[in-house]
Amino acid sequence: MSDVLILGGGLAGLTLALQLRKNHPELPITVLERRRGEAPEAAFKIGESTVELAGHYFANVLGLREHLDAQQIVKFGFRFFFSDARHDLDRCAELGASEALPTGSWQIDRGRFENFLTQRVRDQGIELIDGASVKRIDLSETGEVHRVEYERDGERLARDARWVVDASGRAGLIRRQRDLKTDNGHHANSAWFRINARLDPHDWSEDESWKARCMPPERWRSTNHLVGPGYWVWLIPLSSGSHSVGIVCDAEAHPIDGMKSFDLAMEWFRQHQPRLHQALEHHRDGLQDFAFFKHFSYGCKQLFSPQRWALTGEAGAFLDPFYSPGSDFIGISNTYIATLIGKDLAGEAWEPYAAVYEQLFLSFYDSTLAMYRGQYHLFGDAEVLPLKVLWDYSYYWGVLAALFFAGRIGDLTTLSRLKPELAEARALNDALQAMFADWGHRNGVPNADTRFDREFLDQASVDWFAELNRGLKDELDDSAFRQRLRDNLERLRQLARELRDLAVARHPDIDASAIRLPDSGTNHVPLLPMHWHDAQGGTAVGDPALLDQ
Repeated sequence: MSDVLILGGGLAGLTLALQLRKNHPELPITVLERRRGEAPEAAFKIGESTVELAGHYFANVLGLREHLDAQQIVKFGFRFFFSDARHDLDRCAELGASEALPTGSWQIDRGRFENFLTQRVRDQGIELIDGASVKRIDLSETGEVHRVEYERDGERLARDARWVVDASGRAGLIRRQRDLKTDNGHHANSAWFRINARLDPHDWSEDESWKARCMPPERWRSTNHLVGPGYWVWLIPLSSGSHSVGIVCDAEAHPIDGMKSFDLAMEWFRQHQPRLHQALEHHRDGLQDFAFFKHFSYGCKQLFSPQRWALTGEAGAFLDPFYSPGSDFIGISNTYIATLIGKDLAGEAWEPYAAVYEQLFLSFYDSTLAMYRGQYHLFGDAEVLPLKVLWDYSYYWGVLAALFFAGRIGDLTTLSRLKPELAEARALNDALQAMFADWGHRNGVPNADTRFDREFLDQASVDWFAELNRGLKDELDDSAFRQRLRDNLERLRQLARELRDLAVARHPDIDASAIRLPDSGTNHVPLLPMHWHDAQGGTAVGDPALLDQ
């Protein structure tokens, strides 16, 4: 019998096993994994780009920084090119940073990483049974002893456990068994592949001044997004030398039938991203895999049960690959599950925490979902999307990432004391997302919008934005942390006020009434560094010197 039985030896299951081992050196843990042997590098799984929360979870919570620095790629942030139907990437509007921000993350070759995690799990004395296909799950209604039957080498076996955690990915063994999946209203599709070549945007340009915008001039290390109306394309470099390429799109604007094979995807690129199409044509022989998902996003009715079972990773709920939140939410759910198991082992009354942590997780999930649902038309809007990204990351670093970095994502005392602030921040985010969507619809997206050609929003030059990123590393006591969250909320208020005023100036009849803000009571230095000028010249906000043209 195991105290903890984890169904699935992928990213979510392996990291949970390591987190539990770190907290409880003698805890009997078993991982059942369907796959046998090493995973292939490059052509294995998507979810290769990480952001700051997941980077902190892997590097610091689990202590894996040495592997990440030596065997993965240090990410050069996120970068966007408004390049729909364009060959000249170096003349398109660009959003990104000219230099790395202080708190970073990594691009992960999932095969290489999961092979490393598998060995690490075994080295930690955790039982990992590979080649194990789960056939039956009997969950105890009293939470005493669960039984899982699995097949290995043609033999039917069974394992009893006090806790069962489903980390089986999209197979969602418990989610399917209990009919827990929900439609979250975000309907998007994706198609992707890996190519055995490095795709470097600098190879697509002879403009040395454009290349020199970034220091070091290594845009290829970024998660590069090529964006257009209703879609975005990812370019993610892998340490194995391959590149991951994916299309993510609104299900109605870009039906999956037009991209569900490599040849179809290439024809789609020919129309929407011709410069990428040209680069890929040279590497057709290096195609390593191809796959697609239809309606990949979903919710889940229950994640943590007082009967000692739980779901983590894609076995529970999944949002959207934009902003790379998948590994973030693995870190959050694993931390909640590890806390519940720890309280149970300590003989504490842990059951009430299951409902509270689930409520918190779903609240974070819903507030992040608001960034995606009904927003895909904005990917073609070089005016609104940069402002939305500035807000989205300010909200992410200022609230969710701040709580996780500080080790307070499950600290109910701190969360209770900050409840009004957290509720106000979420309400502001919901209102801003609705305003962005309306703003984009009012703008419309011309087929050949050249108003913003060559403009570069350099986020490294936005001092307060870079400092918000750097501040994630600060070690603060309880009082100082609560003040930090309140300061972050005040910054979000000011940013929301400026964004609202800018939207109203652009469209006087836009409804921004939901963005309710207290009087600032003082004159602030503007947070918005600039406004991307419209065809008539626009209105500058803040320091126009930050606009690199």
